Amino acid sequence: MKIIHFRNLLFAFVLFLHHGLLSQVVDFSKASIAASSAIASPFKEKMIAVLQEEIANKTNLKLSSSPQDKSPLLLLAQQNSQEVNGFTLPTLTKDDQPSIQKEGFRLVHQQIGGRDLLWFIGADQRGLLFAIGEFLRTADLSKQKILFDKKYEKSSAPMYAIRGHQIGYRNTANSWDAWDFKQFERYFRDLAFFGTNAIENIPFQDGAASPHMKINREEMHIKMSQMCQAYDLDYWVWTPADVDLADPQKFQEELKAHIEFYKNCPRLDGVFFPGGDPGENHPKYVLPFLKAVAAELKKYHPKAGVWLSLQGFNDEEVNYFYDYLDQNKPDWFTGIVTGPSSPDLASTRFRLDKKYQHRHYPDLTHTVRCQYPTENWDQAFALTEGREVTNPQPSYYAKIHNRFAPFTDGFLSYSDGVHDDVNKVIWSQMAWNTEKDVRQVMVEYARYFFGNSVAEAAADGILALERNWVGPVEENGGIETTFAFWQNLEKNHPELKGNWRWQQLVMRAYYDTFIKRRKMYEQGLEKEANLILSQAKVLGSEKAMSLALEKVNQAVQRPAAPELRQKVVDYCEALYQSIGLQTSVAKYKASGAERGAILDFIDYPLNNRWWLEDEFAKIRKMADEAVKLERINIIATWENPGPGSYYDNISDQLKGPRVKTKTEDATDVAWWDNGLSRRRLSTQLFQNFPKLEYEDLDPKGSYTIRISGQGDALLRVDGVRVRPVIYNKGVEEFKEFQLNPKFISDGKISISFDEPEESHLNWRQHSKVFDIWLLKK
Repeated sequence: MKIIHFRNLLFAFVLFLHHGLLSQVVDFSKASIAASSAIASPFKEKMIAVLQEEIANKTNLKLSSSPQDKSPLLLLAQQNSQEVNGFTLPTLTKDDQPSIQKEGFRLVHQQIGGRDLLWFIGADQRGLLFAIGEFLRTADLSKQKILFDKKYEKSSAPMYAIRGHQIGYRNTANSWDAWDFKQFERYFRDLAFFGTNAIENIPFQDGAASPHMKINREEMHIKMSQMCQAYDLDYWVWTPADVDLADPQKFQEELKAHIEFYKNCPRLDGVFFPGGDPGENHPKYVLPFLKAVAAELKKYHPKAGVWLSLQGFNDEEVNYFYDYLDQNKPDWFTGIVTGPSSPDLASTRFRLDKKYQHRHYPDLTHTVRCQYPTENWDQAFALTEGREVTNPQPSYYAKIHNRFAPFTDGFLSYSDGVHDDVNKVIWSQMAWNTEKDVRQVMVEYARYFFGNSVAEAAADGILALERNWVGPVEENGGIETTFAFWQNLEKNHPELKGNWRWQQLVMRAYYDTFIKRRKMYEQGLEKEANLILSQAKVLGSEKAMSLALEKVNQAVQRPAAPELRQKVVDYCEALYQSIGLQTSVAKYKASGAERGAILDFIDYPLNNRWWLEDEFAKIRKMADEAVKLERINIIATWENPGPGSYYDNISDQLKGPRVKTKTEDATDVAWWDNGLSRRRLSTQLFQNFPKLEYEDLDPKGSYTIRISGQGDALLRVDGVRVRPVIYNKGVEEFKEFQLNPKFISDGKISISFDEPEESHLNWRQHSKVFDIWLLKK
């Protein structure tokens, strides 16, 4: 009896807790909207319309802006409002202080006379906009339902003042060059709901118009300014000068172009001039030009600021700039922008007078050859997914934001398409509050764009896609698990098949899995081919080469996972139809192979069959069979140099286990022949100055270090410079260093490289290391 009594009590307690939790959820499905008369028009009417439209899109409910007696109310107000619809604003408490700061807001539930009220109270106009965004991200908005959980009541304000994204209407964009006004406004609104307060356009610098453009560029530039004005978002412009400003005539022509644009802009808040990316003007010409720009700008937009980045400036030019600031202390200058190839963020903030602001210009859009390359990325992904693939990396970019944000007043990111949509959202949210939980941001992202029912699962799916890119694909079992997870979501949510964000994420799950399966299959074929080549002395050079090529080319004749490949192709077509995403130069007229043209690389070889064809063609021209066999042996044993010897592919984590430099900008992709190079795969990815460590060596052994690279290789062994015995500088030509026995006496060595003086060369011509062998004689 006592046991039964206890169980009854426990059951009653659970019901009580359940009822208590349910009681925190308030139903606003029959609500009306009312707004304070203190909100200025036309912003007030815009916010009412925005809230009505978003709720209608997600619930099919049409909320009236003429409140009915006793109906629940959604009340829009600013902190200076006295009352709304006869209800006085909730009293501020000490916990509500953030809400009265610039751009701050409160979401507050009240029940008065049995009537539920949900207050959206902004410290200013933007605060009200962000309050609406917070509600739309956290409420359960599903068919015929508007449910708000009181746990999402909040008083909040942003930590960083500048939170924006560059959305340049130009040919290089991989998607939004195909957009109309409605699509741009939709995107601006979506970003604003996640805390974005600025949009940066590119009105001047461009080549030919995109074949996808439906709207004249000049018209779109002005329309984007009008959209920002409607939502009270800052409108910035990125305005490089790739003309010679030392020429007085070109100086005046460039200034005139600025003046004409400023006259026609209904809103303009910031002018950003990149110093040397593009452009080659010395700051002694740039600064007078910007002074003249500022004078004209103030005539039409008195509060607009003028900003400069030091991108591409050498030490003398950087020092010239700071000397100018120290001597002149110009009031017309607003601040520095730090982007790729700029002096680092910390040193810039410490050197810059506190009078001036500092803005980050982070690259969220690229995976390689960029400011923040993807860490620990498999070679196969780097060669096939390319520089502008769909790249949701919320944890990575949250880490980068929080590392550098303390040195800045905020950011306006570099982007050239929608493939980085998740990264834009995570950056905006981290700038609002660096302590935000990354998964929670992804839950809100998925809830807002995909619906409450799939929010938790889709958030986990996005995080899983990010983990697909960590480490060698051969050892990443999560890729297949993530694929099965997204396949299940795809099957269970057919209502989302037309949603372009959903399309991108599902496509990535297919693409990753296809590439993993293909790499394992094709490299398995190459291992078999190398076994054939190892028998060349018996078979003869010609037969061995023919059989080896026949083996590796099975990748073409009997390709891996064709059904996955077709799904990727189908999703790319769907993305072109839904959002104008250009995933191929030939098929969809992408502006370049690097600009998201993933379909142009989906079949790129993941074994060395192209390289083998070319090497065998060279070998066949050799007259001496012994010389042919010697070269074939080098090819056959490239990755397996024999007992006691070691091989490291510098850029492949599985094949380079002794390489210690693997993160941030250690590894990059050469991008030869527009990404379709026939060179050996290991040659196309490189490090400039790798570090390796070897253990378990024979203390009495004789060892040679062989290096395949390009240019110089200033080798150090255990910190001591070693002179070469062979020193060829061409691509894939060998350098060799015979090691003094003293280095090996303790059974281990470490190797590193000094940096050669190559400041006169473009970075693409800098010395590189591809492969390293430690060969035991």
